[in-house]
Amino acid sequence: MFKTVGVLGAGQMGSGIAHVFAQHAYQVLVFDISEAQLSKALKSIEQNLERQAKKGVIFDTSIQGIMARITATKELKDFAGCDLVIEAATENEALKFDLFRKLDEVVKKEAILASNTSSISITRIAAVTKRPDQVIGMHFMNPVPVMQLVEVIRGIATSDETFEAIGHLVGLLNKQMAVSQDYPGFIVNRVLIPMINEAVFALYEGIATAEDIDKGMKLGTNQPMGPLQLADFIGLDTVLAICNVLHDGFKDPKYRPCPLLVKMVDAGYLGKKSGKGFYNY
Repeated sequence: MFKTVGVLGAGQMGSGIAHVFAQHAYQVLVFDISEAQLSKALKSIEQNLERQAKKGVIFDTSIQGIMARITATKELKDFAGCDLVIEAATENEALKFDLFRKLDEVVKKEAILASNTSSISITRIAAVTKRPDQVIGMHFMNPVPVMQLVEVIRGIATSDETFEAIGHLVGLLNKQMAVSQDYPGFIVNRVLIPMINEAVFALYEGIATAEDIDKGMKLGTNQPMGPLQLADFIGLDTVLAICNVLHDGFKDPKYRPCPLLVKMVDAGYLGKKSGKGFYNY
């Protein structure tokens, strides 16, 4: 069913999604408004493919063919012939609404529109289009080529045909699907973000150092990375945005973001991407 896949956004998630689809023989168009970001994404994909080749995941000889299947564009109209477009833009509701309105006008009527959102309502996104039955959530995990999970979210109007097509596609990508209803945070972030926020509260209240909080969770619960380090890798601005989605969506004070998290984001301490978060990079 799917031959050409569009990826809207050439950041870390978008480039990872493009990588996986091209690796599995799909033609991929990657859109971004920034020429520099597109160049960075293509370079990053090639470097990640080289790493996979060194580990024996793919053959060296396949890299050139995979890269040849990826086309970068700054023109949204180039998505016209896509069978599926996955939006992987910043976690901002107004931005996503605007992009889906534009995609709905550009992309052929039978195409499916998916969002890689980690917390924003698929029902609300779908409602700005004329094809709400063909809109679905496909939340890939970071780093996309490595992580096996795709969280699939049905909006209230998502058709069985759309859901079944995407479920089949996840299998073809050699990934596993977890199905979530369309409520704030879905599955993964509904559980993960409150844990991270509680770890920030533990630091804020002086219960322990960042190092000891992370050590406790790594060695005490067998997590590969402590919650504060993970927050730095996700980006503290993204963690805060999802906290706010949960808090606004459920109107429950248990989702209130820690004041320390808010202060750090205000200061520009966003984690690994800014060089400073709970740790220095």
